[in-house]
Amino acid sequence: MEERPNHQYKGVSTGTTILAVQFNGGVIIASDSRASVGGSYVSSKIINKLIQVHDRIFCCIAGSLADAQAVTKMAKFQLSFHSIQMESPPLVKAAASVLKELCYNNREDLQAGFITAGWDKKKGAQVYTVSMGGMLISQPFTIGGSGSTYIYGYADAKYKPDMSREECLQFTTNALALAIGRDNVSGGVAHLVVITEDGVEHVLIPGDKLPKFHDE
Repeated sequence: MEERPNHQYKGVSTGTTILAVQFNGGVIIASDSRASVGGSYVSSKIINKLIQVHDRIFCCIAGSLADAQAVTKMAKFQLSFHSIQMESPPLVKAAASVLKELCYNNREDLQAGFITAGWDKKKGAQVYTVSMGGMLISQPFTIGGSGSTYIYGYADAKYKPDMSREECLQFTTNALALAIGRDNVSGGVAHLVVITEDGVEHVLIPGDKLPKFHDE
């Protein structure tokens, strides 16, 4: 009797820290900048994981960088075409739904997950999580990647609804700093994007300027 091969599936090492948080009037989406291979070898320290898919809509990527880049490229094309057809900017939920469909329809081949955040005239600031299998969830804040396991306690304890812009920036920066301090494949600089009705602001914090919470 022929033996069937014993397939062993390993979990996907996301090798990153990503998060998005709503505040009163907008949303902040943020990530570290380190890219790794196989969850151990650091291949780059300067990757920008925040992808602009439309004027006031960004997404963070986690998992396979090649898969994530391919998905966001297709999403940008579809959202641009949608915007031309509708003669208005796409909704944040529409952008998240496009990513969800792409992830779900290619769930056997893709190893990438996303956080989508942005602002639109219908619902204001919004945050959505798109998992690797294509599940879509709306949340006031969300964290992801390998570094997120180190900051769930901090996020649950310190997050509060309707934070001011300054409070949200501090919350996001502290969360990234804590994750980078503990996760060996999260690091580099902190990329943050602040999205409001007035527009988009990019904030970059060098690694040596991040808050320190313990001796390293």
